[in-house]
Amino acid sequence: MDAAHAAAAQAEKVLAAPHPAARRHRARARAMGRFTEPESWLDIDTGHGDFPAAAKEVHPYTAFDGLDRTERVEWGRAAGRVEEAHRGLLADLAPKLAGRYDALSMFHYLERSADPRIELIAARTVLRPGGHLMIEVPVPESRYARLLGKGWIRPEPHHRIPLTALRRELESLGYTVVATDRRQPHIPLDLTAGLAVALGRIRAAARLAIPLLAAAALADRLLAPVVSRTRFSNAYRIIARRNPDT
Repeated sequence: MDAAHAAAAQAEKVLAAPHPAARRHRARARAMGRFTEPESWLDIDTGHGDFPAAAKEVHPYTAFDGLDRTERVEWGRAAGRVEEAHRGLLADLAPKLAGRYDALSMFHYLERSADPRIELIAARTVLRPGGHLMIEVPVPESRYARLLGKGWIRPEPHHRIPLTALRRELESLGYTVVATDRRQPHIPLDLTAGLAVALGRIRAAARLAIPLLAAAALADRLLAPVVSRTRFSNAYRIIARRNPDT
């Protein structure tokens, strides 16, 4: 393994947990709880079911299901993290899941989808009237993105969706936006990720990778309470309620 690959490998270790994931997931669940106590919740792109497992602590009477394109969701069901595992694409599975859920979540999924509008239409199909959709996506105009260059984000998102544009699209599709937030969804990893990319390009960086990345990760976390209140915030959340059919 050459120095660049070694630095990248070390970066992956540091970036694997830039923020306590369970705490973030519980905060998401509490944010939804201000509007609904769902009986059934579908988490899109759920992976191994990390979000449902943590959210269950906040909503113990909610049935959490997961949808993912990979076999990871089946592992999540076997581990008891989700009650039902749906493998495939939301747009393909929406007809058979129509009207089954009171809540649906998409965390850093919409920006990587082939067509966000199709995903939002599919989500409306799956939700019951009055059900709630929670979305988190990157802030395309984040000052960090400008400062570090968009190339630090790996994999690069397909779509850069401003909050105003997403709100407008949701309302045109029959949702009512009930909350937006650019503070809590901020993920403290920008300095760490930017440094990781830079170190990966330097052949002699392997020896320095761990201490430098650890320092950057600490700086990201210490600065997060301030950064999340500014235009350096790197993510936002929308919660929207599905309107009844007319």
